[in-house]
Amino acid sequence: MSGKIFGDYDQAGLDKEYDNRAKVSNSSEMLQRFAADSAIYRQQTDGQLGISFGPGPDEVLDIFLPDDQGTGPAPVQVFIHGGYWKMLSKDDFSYVAKAFTLMGCATVVVNYGLMPGIDMDELVCQCRAALAWTYRNAASFGGDGERIYISGHSAGGHLVAMAMATDWPTFDDQMPALPADLLKGGCGISGLYDLEPIRLCFLNDDLKLTAMEAARNSPVRLAPAGTGSLILALGGNEGPEYLRQSEGLAAVWRESGIDVDVVVLPGQNHFSIVDQLSDPEAVLSRLILRQMGC
Repeated sequence: MSGKIFGDYDQAGLDKEYDNRAKVSNSSEMLQRFAADSAIYRQQTDGQLGISFGPGPDEVLDIFLPDDQGTGPAPVQVFIHGGYWKMLSKDDFSYVAKAFTLMGCATVVVNYGLMPGIDMDELVCQCRAALAWTYRNAASFGGDGERIYISGHSAGGHLVAMAMATDWPTFDDQMPALPADLLKGGCGISGLYDLEPIRLCFLNDDLKLTAMEAARNSPVRLAPAGTGSLILALGGNEGPEYLRQSEGLAAVWRESGIDVDVVVLPGQNHFSIVDQLSDPEAVLSRLILRQMGC
């Protein structure tokens, strides 16, 4: 019998906790549907697609404008996709903009380079650069730079927390300078906030995380930089490690004085929970829209 390598888990047990495709038998079909629904959504909407926010070919984002653009600038929801930092793209998740655009929000869907082609430090930096671009260019697409919120799924949930731990005024030297409270709130969905078990499980065969890299990119080891509220959502069928990830971050960040809510959605798995974002009446969409004041 192999020994414990993380908590009460041996290697096989830890690998099982983070093997979402094995836990959800129709995960491949669901990911294919996400991509198909997203392609249809892009065809049906007047989005601004493939806008560059950085020097690399993967550093692009899409903007979807609200159905009713109203008379003033719209609040902005920025979504960061998942895929364990090594797969998928913004094009697989365009459809998550549906609920937000329907309720009067501009939606930005971010792309980024994938590991192991880049390392975790660079990947996090790219997502931060996308948010800096959004703040500085919000007015150009009718968005309100003073009302930027962020959400992300799985690896994207990790990137949400890393963004909320960013010291924005020192992020770059471009003008205008970035405010400390650039992000007014966030939602990590099925997120990963402690990367040590990721480093120790089968995923690291591709990711190649070192112990130091995992530590400095683990939100549970960092403090929130602003005061924006945070929602940590996950499906009731995701397993104990995903619950530990969310509850662990909530406990640490609450000590910094920010409002953190952990929301477990019964019956949802790691993939089905994404559909909540396409329906403005779904529990998770309503929570995020309420956070945005919409």
